[in-house]
Amino acid sequence: MADETKTSVLDYPSTFVIEPWNVILLNDDWHTFDEVILQLVKAIKCSPQKALGIALEAHTTGEAVCYSGPKERCEHVASILEEIELGVRIERAV
Repeated sequence: MADETKTSVLDYPSTFVIEPWNVILLNDDWHTFDEVILQLVKAIKCSPQKALGIALEAHTTGEAVCYSGPKERCEHVASILEEIELGVRIERAV
């Protein structure tokens, strides 16, 4: 007689939720727009046009959300922005 292996299936739904976090770019007076745009393109893999929009928002309002995602990815994005000493903050998305 063959050895039968039984598997069971969960009778309830299983979900895994990753809470989103934000990387917030802070305005400063010592980086040029070109420097900020290049670093944003490098950090979040966006177009230069999108990076310009983020840089302008940070410039006019004092800060701008430049990336949202899992905390670990946000930490990575922030570290790339901090390579040229841009001011950033990571916070849980509301």
